[in-house]
Amino acid sequence: MFAEEVPAGADLGVRLGGLALANPVMPASGCFGPELGPLLPVGELGAVVTKTLFAGRRSGNPSHRLTESSHAMLNSVGIPSPGTGGFLRAVLPAYRAFGVPVVVSVGGLRVEEYWEVVEELGGAHIDALEINVSCPNLEHGGLAIGTDPVVVERVVRGVGERTGLPLLVKLTPSVTSIGEVARAAEAAGAAAVTVCNSFPGMAVDPRGRKAVLGNGVGGLSGPAVKPLALRLVWEASRAVAIPVVGCGGIGTARDVVEFLVAGATAVQVGTATFTRPYAMAEIVRDLAVLVADLGASGVGELIGRLSTESAKSSETSESSQEMMCPAPSMYV
Repeated sequence: MFAEEVPAGADLGVRLGGLALANPVMPASGCFGPELGPLLPVGELGAVVTKTLFAGRRSGNPSHRLTESSHAMLNSVGIPSPGTGGFLRAVLPAYRAFGVPVVVSVGGLRVEEYWEVVEELGGAHIDALEINVSCPNLEHGGLAIGTDPVVVERVVRGVGERTGLPLLVKLTPSVTSIGEVARAAEAAGAAAVTVCNSFPGMAVDPRGRKAVLGNGVGGLSGPAVKPLALRLVWEASRAVAIPVVGCGGIGTARDVVEFLVAGATAVQVGTATFTRPYAMAEIVRDLAVLVADLGASGVGELIGRLSTESAKSSETSESSQEMMCPAPSMYV
C-alpha cells in the first residue's frame, strides 16, 4: 500500500505562526475522523483537523448528501456536530490519542456563535483553531460569513480576544477578491489562512427533474477544482504576510509541491481520503522523496518559489506536460 516508514533526508517541517508541524500535510475539516485511525499511521501527519464544531448539536442535511463524477465530488453534508459538550467528552480525546497537533474547526451561524464555541472549549488541550467562515450567516440572508471582509475581521478578532491559540481562518472561494478577505483575517490576528473551502455546485437528475442532493446545492471538491484552488492560494499568498494553507484537489505529493510553489506553507487533503483512506500517509512518504529529487533540502526551499517567467518556456519537458494531464478517474 505504501512504504514502511517516511524516508530520511529532506526536512518536511513547517510553522504556521506558533504551530510547529513535522510536515505540511493534514486532513481537511470534515474529511477525517478518529474512525480512520486503523487505516493509516496518523502519527506521521503534520496535524489533524476536526470536523467543524458548533455550539449546539446539529444533525446535518437530508440525504442524498454526496454524489460524484470522474474528477470531482459534490457534497451537502450540512456539518453535523455533537455540540461542544459532546465534543469535549467523546471526540477530542480520540483525536488527542494520535499524538499529533490537533486543530479544532469552529463554525457559527451567527458571529457570536463562534465566540460561544471558543469560550466553551475553555482550557481544553487543543493546539490551534481553524475558524470556518464559510458558514451561512443567518443574520444576513444566509450569505457565507466569509464573503464580507468586515464580518470576517469581527469574527476573528472576537475569537482572538477569547483564546491565545493560533488561529487559522478557512476562507470561501465565493468572493471577488480572496486577497481582501485574507487581509481582513490577518488584520484581526490570524496566524494563517486556509484557502479554500469547496466551490458551490449542483447536480441534476434529468429523469426525476430534481436536484440529486437533498439540500439542492452543495460544495464541489476533488481534482477538478485544483487549478482554481492553486490560483486562489497564489493570490492570497501575495496579499498577506502570514502563511497560507492550500486546500482543493490534492491527492499526490506532486499536488502538494505545486501548492507549495504557488505560495502555500502547508496543505489539507480532503476528497482523496474518500477513495484512498491511506492517501495522506502515502503523500507524506512520497513527498520526502520528491523534495529530495527536486534538489531541495526541505520544503522551505519550495514555498512561494513560483517563477514569473512565461509558462511557454522551452524548458518545459514533454514528461512534465504528460504529468499535468488529468487522470481518467479520481486520484487513480
